[in-house]
Amino acid sequence: MPHCYQSIVVEAPPHIVWEIIKDFHDFSWASNVIETCEPIGDNSGTEVGAKRILNGAFHETLLECNEEEHRIRYSIDDGPSPVSPKEVKNYIGQILLKPITLNDATFVEWSSTWTSKSDEARDFCHLIYVILLKALANKVKNI
Repeated sequence: MPHCYQSIVVEAPPHIVWEIIKDFHDFSWASNVIETCEPIGDNSGTEVGAKRILNGAFHETLLECNEEEHRIRYSIDDGPSPVSPKEVKNYIGQILLKPITLNDATFVEWSSTWTSKSDEARDFCHLIYVILLKALANKVKNI
C-alpha cells in the first residue's frame, strides 16, 4: 500500500496550531498553495462528513476532526491525475499534532495511505505536503 509521510516542527503549542487547521473549509493559512476551498453541503468545517473542493479539482470528505487528539482524517474522493479514482483507491489522509514539551512547540505529521499500482501519487503528495507544512509553519511564525 503506497503512502506518503511528512513532518515539521512548528513554533507554537498544539492548541494554537489546531485553531489554524481544524476547519476543513478554511485553507486561508495556505493561500499560496490552495487558491480556492469551496465548501460543499451543509456540514460545518469541523463536522464529520464535511466536503470541500480544493482548487476546483480535489473533492475531499472529512472523516474525523478530533479536537482532543488534535487529529484530522479525510479522504480524496475525486481529483486529477495522479490521484484520480482510476489511479488511486481508498485515499486516506491524516494530519496529527503532537506537543514538543520542552519548548512549547508542535510536531506536525501529515500522512496518507491508498491503493495504487503506481508511485506517481506518492511523489505528487510528497511535494504538496512539503509546501503545505512550510505554509503552516510560516503562518504560525507570523501570528
